Amino acid sequence: MTEARGFHVVPELHGHGIGRAMHEDPAVYNWPDPEGTLTLTEGLVFTIEPMIVAGSPAVYVDRDGWTVRTRDHSRSAHEEHTVVVGAAGAQVLTATA
Repeated sequence: MTEARGFHVVPELHGHGIGRAMHEDPAVYNWPDPEGTLTLTEGLVFTIEPMIVAGSPAVYVDRDGWTVRTRDHSRSAHEEHTVVVGAAGAQVLTATA
């Protein structure tokens, strides 16, 4: 749907598990995983964090080692949510009312 509207998802960036460290397995892709091996199990905490760009999806990391910029300087948006899988289903921990 993103590309049908003229935008792109940056493929190098994806969500991840959260535990004792901020970035842990599993990798949580922003597109269908061709291997389809991720199983959501109770207690799993992970992020969903796509970066959508108006131009080319090519990016680089700034000298600060953290800031991601588009190579063509096109506009971009990055959203992140943290999700926990519970017995009754998933709950978005970062949702606002």
